[in-house]
Amino acid sequence: MADPTPSLSVRKLGKSYAAPVLAGVDLDFRAGEVLALVGENGAGKSTLAKIVTGLVPASSGSMQLDGTAYHPATRAEAERAGVRIVLQELSLIPTLTIAENLFLERLPHRWGAIRWSRLHEMARQAMARVGLDDVSPDALVAELGVGRQQMIEIARNLIDPCRVLVFDEPTAMLTVREVDRLFAQVRRLQAEGVAIVFVSHRLEELAAIADRVAVLRAGRLVASGPMADYPPDELVRLMAGRDVAPARTPGPTRAGTPMLRVKHLGRDRVVHDVSFEVGRGEILGIAGLVGAGRTELLRLIFGADRADAGEIELGEPLRARDVTSPKDAVAAGLALVTEDRKGEGLLLADSIAANVSLGNLARVSHRGFGLRTIDRPAEIALAEKHVTALGIRCSGADQPAGELSGGNQQKVVLARWLERDADVYLLDEPSRGVDPAARADIHRLVDDLARRGKAVVVVSSDLRELMELCDRIAVMSAGRLVETFARDTWTSDVILAAAFRRDSEGKGAA
Repeated sequence: MADPTPSLSVRKLGKSYAAPVLAGVDLDFRAGEVLALVGENGAGKSTLAKIVTGLVPASSGSMQLDGTAYHPATRAEAERAGVRIVLQELSLIPTLTIAENLFLERLPHRWGAIRWSRLHEMARQAMARVGLDDVSPDALVAELGVGRQQMIEIARNLIDPCRVLVFDEPTAMLTVREVDRLFAQVRRLQAEGVAIVFVSHRLEELAAIADRVAVLRAGRLVASGPMADYPPDELVRLMAGRDVAPARTPGPTRAGTPMLRVKHLGRDRVVHDVSFEVGRGEILGIAGLVGAGRTELLRLIFGADRADAGEIELGEPLRARDVTSPKDAVAAGLALVTEDRKGEGLLLADSIAANVSLGNLARVSHRGFGLRTIDRPAEIALAEKHVTALGIRCSGADQPAGELSGGNQQKVVLARWLERDADVYLLDEPSRGVDPAARADIHRLVDDLARRGKAVVVVSSDLRELMELCDRIAVMSAGRLVETFARDTWTSDVILAAAFRRDSEGKGAA
């Protein structure tokens, strides 16, 4: 039962950069309650979360923690007061081990020497809380996929007692099993009287975990109340300020002439003997649990990692291609939208225009005296075309990509590859961390690619997304492709059952 007395309250809270992003927000965070914080990308959710947890200062307004004035100058100061955040943007150090990341500021030691056995014992206990019993505490964070890194980020914030815990899109990269484990921890914290703030675009998850909901639109609080009073369609309407049409109505499978064929592809212990093909106009989904090898498979196809075995055939007609680098992949007509848009997909400090033109330099430059020079007006015009077509919310094509919300950053990455007009699109978590309206926009883009005859492969941790979007779904488990389902044969139960299999031989090509 939630305590009606707020643990943390904010009054008239505001934040401005070049323009206001948060204005006059009044909100209470109650002990023992899960508050869902929802809104479109750019609505101010992450800004509010960062102010509360000391990452950015407020421009106006006040806060109280347990009835006392509260204005943390840093994240560390907020954490000392018992207010913590699990960020959407991972803050792990990739060159350190899991154990070192978990306990970096308090490594157990004696006489100046680190007690490694004690550190590993502490790490195993922390990792077990989030279901990472099968991972070594000695593993480097850089060796983990983004999904497992997210679980480490969560584990780090569950170690210490706290009064208020903010989750900023914690499930965006998690599959059903990982979400269930996270929710078990949320309920444990709730029973201990912690005030939980849950920022998410997955409305069906919020209906299962949240007691109360607050809706932000354009930086203002437009609705709040019991979660049960707000069905998903009403929340989407409140978030967008309009009715949002569904992305698509599934039709018959549309696979044409094969455009991509993967034969017995493998690398080390992460991908084993994977074979499948994708036809012109087809959307093939790749499902599986975190660590199943989905992202690793796409990286092998794109040449970002070197395969130990196997063959890739591309084109029409299909012919074998030696794809050993992303440069080879792009030349062969492949495009990859990476799951890590901030670390691998964008130059955050550069403008939208620079990011869209990256990979399309021939369209916005000219060569003279042996040098290639950017035609600035052409670069801006190219970016503005996609800003308009994709509805990218920004102040202009010169705005740095790092200042955009997650959904708009994703649209910038997509714009680059749409301009490239590839033959085969590999999309890794294409709607990760985006609001329902932006997700519908992205789904329409993917559907349009298929209708234009492109072959599309989509990896997603959200099984509902794959079932809504794809013509077929291939399931990976422990690095193997274990089963493939056509639209009229799948259910969520049979896909999940396949994902949990540890099949030593797998089941044939897709």
